[in-house]
Amino acid sequence: MDILRECRLCPRNCGVDRHKSRGYCRQGDKIKIARADLHLWEEPPICTKNGSGAIFFCGCTLGCCFCQNFEISQGDVGYEISVSELADIMLSLQEKGACNINLVSATPFIPMVKEAIDLIRDKLEIPVVFNCGGYETVDTIRSLDEYVDIYLPDLKYFSSELSGKYSRATDYFEVATKAIAEMVRQVGKPKFQGEGLVRGVIVRHLVLPSHRADSIAVMEYLGRTYKSDEILLSIMSQYTPIFRSCEFPEINRRVTTFEYEKVLDFAEKYGFRWYIQGKASATKDFIPTFYNEK
Repeated sequence: MDILRECRLCPRNCGVDRHKSRGYCRQGDKIKIARADLHLWEEPPICTKNGSGAIFFCGCTLGCCFCQNFEISQGDVGYEISVSELADIMLSLQEKGACNINLVSATPFIPMVKEAIDLIRDKLEIPVVFNCGGYETVDTIRSLDEYVDIYLPDLKYFSSELSGKYSRATDYFEVATKAIAEMVRQVGKPKFQGEGLVRGVIVRHLVLPSHRADSIAVMEYLGRTYKSDEILLSIMSQYTPIFRSCEFPEINRRVTTFEYEKVLDFAEKYGFRWYIQGKASATKDFIPTFYNEK
């Protein structure tokens, strides 16, 4: 069955024939990426040695007004590649010394990504990371069993009001938490080789200005739901007002130290192993450069 003929890869469930037109994700039936290179700005356990082998795919299941990668998630920047070219890119990143293959927002292209991995299974020796916004269907995550070693999902919101307002997804929390549960079931507890993570789930959460109470609710949910050794946390402070943030005055600024530390206080009491980012990363300087050609 060609799933792209009636695409339901993401929770938008748009049912579009992507051979004829674009889905909600703004993508058709060709793989489209905007960057593939060693990436040094991920969480420490997936960014050891020379960095993560990040492949930035175009399109997105969400529509965040503050997206740092809006040029590729909601714009037209990027270029098309074939399945075999994607496989070659993965091997090239491995040859450059990447500690993993980091699939960034690959949901619109999952069937093709799986084909590419199948082509090089006997050659790919590093873990595969599925890096996503968390807004995924359980069926789609199940389809990645034995293809993905590390899941890196966001859990952006607890409140449906906020997720609807800023990301056009009022069902975000319900959908994302079910997807994360399947990720944890699938890959199990975090497993390390030295300092590098080779299997497991890192749940990311970006603290938004003016909404620390929602962030605290996310921390409390994770603390009630998972044991301290079942997941890793990444609590991010690098929110940068960008794209359409100016339309919402309450988030049109950076996060304060007070807001961020209040969220950390709640995360700490649950005993998770977690990672934080210095506020110096809250700048456009850490946004990758994207390309329109190979």
